[in-house]
Amino acid sequence: MSTRMTSAHSHHGHSKAQCIKVLRRLSAYLDDELSVSICKEIRKHMGACPNCEVFVTSLRQTISLCRCADVPSLSPAAKARLRREILRAIRSH
Repeated sequence: MSTRMTSAHSHHGHSKAQCIKVLRRLSAYLDDELSVSICKEIRKHMGACPNCEVFVTSLRQTISLCRCADVPSLSPAAKARLRREILRAIRSH
């Protein structure tokens, strides 16, 4: 979540908590996994909150670009190396 997005505007007519509530539901919203009433609530919030609206629009564009990108296959050796690096990073934190 972008700190700039939530702290940069004055939350006219709604609270910062409403922005956070929208962001928490964003993945399900974009995947059409929410009820009609919750989707209406999110759209209403975005209509009153330009920062959330811009964020959602940007995220939709990013998702679209990622779906269109060619994803190279990893070799078994590269997959194993990646797993080792991820586990090493987890252990170091």
